[in-house]
Amino acid sequence: MKKWLSLFLIGLMALSVVASGCISPGGEESTKGAIAIVYDVGGRGDLSFNDMAYLGASKAAEDFNLDLVELQSNSEDDYVKNLETLAAQKKYLVIIAVGFMMTDAVKQVADEYPDQKFAIIDGYIPDKDNVMSILFKENEGSALAGALAGLIAANDGKDKVGIVLGMEIPVLYKFEAGYRFGVKWAEDYYKQKEGKDVTIDVLYQYTGSFGDAAKGKAAARAQLAQGAWVIYQVAGGTGLGVFDAVGEVLDSQGKKMGPPFAIGVDSAQDWIKPGVIIASMMKRVDVGVYTAVKDAVEGNFKGGIVELGLKEGGVGLSTVDDVMAMFDSLPEDTQKQKLKDLGFNSRDELKQYLEDTRKQVPDWVWDAVKELQGKITTGVIKVPAPMDKDGIVEVRNAKTWQEMMELAK
Repeated sequence: MKKWLSLFLIGLMALSVVASGCISPGGEESTKGAIAIVYDVGGRGDLSFNDMAYLGASKAAEDFNLDLVELQSNSEDDYVKNLETLAAQKKYLVIIAVGFMMTDAVKQVADEYPDQKFAIIDGYIPDKDNVMSILFKENEGSALAGALAGLIAANDGKDKVGIVLGMEIPVLYKFEAGYRFGVKWAEDYYKQKEGKDVTIDVLYQYTGSFGDAAKGKAAARAQLAQGAWVIYQVAGGTGLGVFDAVGEVLDSQGKKMGPPFAIGVDSAQDWIKPGVIIASMMKRVDVGVYTAVKDAVEGNFKGGIVELGLKEGGVGLSTVDDVMAMFDSLPEDTQKQKLKDLGFNSRDELKQYLEDTRKQVPDWVWDAVKELQGKITTGVIKVPAPMDKDGIVEVRNAKTWQEMMELAK
């Protein structure tokens, strides 16, 4: 039954591909090939990780005149099946698997089809010539989120910030470690600036889910009740509940803008709840996917690890321009509906509101975050990137950002 369902899905998706190619005046199809993208169980619509992957794939398809086939995995059992079905067609320049959870499936299918090129986002497969593993230095981008959160809290006389995470997997340890590093750096920066000692605790919770907004909301409510002043969401669709929880606190206080604030993740999510989300840690999955397709098209594809950090533009804290670019990428009818839902009459009103939200935070805080970014980019400061439980426990136990930096060496 599952096989037939899978074949039906393949056929359905093939009919609904983003057919970026065009028809020549002579009626001949002028596309130069096809690429395919397979989502894990999280899937499209998370306004985050998977949607960013689609953005990169659709842009590459348009730029290089390719057909794009998308496949959604409904369960983990679909991973191998979907990849095998696509590889057997022998027509895709590259097949992109989106998500760490498909690592074992990509390894298996890459061995079965050695002539097929694969790319995997967040999966670590260093030793196969036909697999490009695209990783990100989430620790570096999250350090900026931590510095922002820590400085906002310190400036307002608060002593707690929070982070709500999804499933407990190695890549999320990098997010947590970077955030903790940034908070500790903020404590030090604030002391030097104001001459006052400040200690900021990091409340954290792994919800075990990337698609359950109710769990995210419950976790955020608990942290807010304990005094968290800024909460960083690292949980995909689960994290959307964090925005709701912070928004409810603002509503209860009759405020339209924070603090308290939330920080978004993966894409520039600020527009989802203007006034609630002060910034987002952008993980440029779109850049990673685009890079894999570009290399395949231009004959530069190589198996192995490609890691994108602050220096490479693979991660970073969102600007208002980033947010508007993300908003503009939505279908026009979706934009209109979203503006209506949010109570704005135009795109410009939304942009102005986002800029006003950022003005709730002093300029020196934004300048300090830029200073940290510069030091990380130039290699003056290194941020730890633990990939196992022992590593993240060491980071949690460190008392200063300098101690944490020693763990990065």
